[in-house]
Amino acid sequence: MGGRTVRVTNPGRVVYPEDGVTKADVIGYYVRMAERMLPHLRRRPVTRIRWPGGVNEPRFFEKQLPKGAPDWVETLTLEHADGPVTYPLAHESAALAWFAQQNALELHVPQWRWRGDSPRVDRLVLDLDPGPRVGLSGCAQMALWLKEQLDASGLVSVPVTSGSKGIHVYARWRSSDHSQSPSEYAKQLAESAAETFPRGATASMSRADRGGKVFIDWSQNNASKTTITPYSLRGRSRPFAAAPRGWNEVAGENLAHLTLGEVLDRLADPDPLEVLL
Repeated sequence: MGGRTVRVTNPGRVVYPEDGVTKADVIGYYVRMAERMLPHLRRRPVTRIRWPGGVNEPRFFEKQLPKGAPDWVETLTLEHADGPVTYPLAHESAALAWFAQQNALELHVPQWRWRGDSPRVDRLVLDLDPGPRVGLSGCAQMALWLKEQLDASGLVSVPVTSGSKGIHVYARWRSSDHSQSPSEYAKQLAESAAETFPRGATASMSRADRGGKVFIDWSQNNASKTTITPYSLRGRSRPFAAAPRGWNEVAGENLAHLTLGEVLDRLADPDPLEVLL
């Protein structure tokens, strides 16, 4: 791939037993999705969640680039409270293949890109997490209301079914256009939703407040937080992916999460997230 070589081990290992999806299938998915994924990953440090034995076995989070990583994997070193961490970057399809070879099913990134010598926020995200007794349809209704508010603020937005439980609503963000930080704006919007729909939404971080409501998590706009990157697989029982959708789909009936095969079937269609680039 582009002159790079990725050595694959145990390609026949079943990663998603319920669907019989193998490690080779996962690598193939990421290679085929590279052209679609890479623009959303570029210059963002990648935190990985790895399932060495498949989704029914233990997982672990990984930020630091592991020893033995190919020398062609681009990196970014960031200072944290407990010391520096060198993250991998994903600028080419071979990097995605290498992540998959490492059994990294989930790729998480911040809402900023590293430009020059500093991070620059270029998008906002609201994570709609359904509480007990709330389904994906409840998240969809809340997402449509949020779209109206974002439209009124002049912010172009795109929904992404997370592949886990809820919906992520992304919006293009230019700091020069706003007096607030993205975290401040997102928190204000989430609190407004909670006031407008006191029985259907909450902006509280307390899990005790989420029963029967959609929790609108605004905190992922903090510079230290990350979100599952669009098109990434999820480490669930089935091979669901974080799938960008059209607003018409969210407004329709029978909205459901998409599997890797269903996402691959959409490659011929335009990328809904292109408006954010």
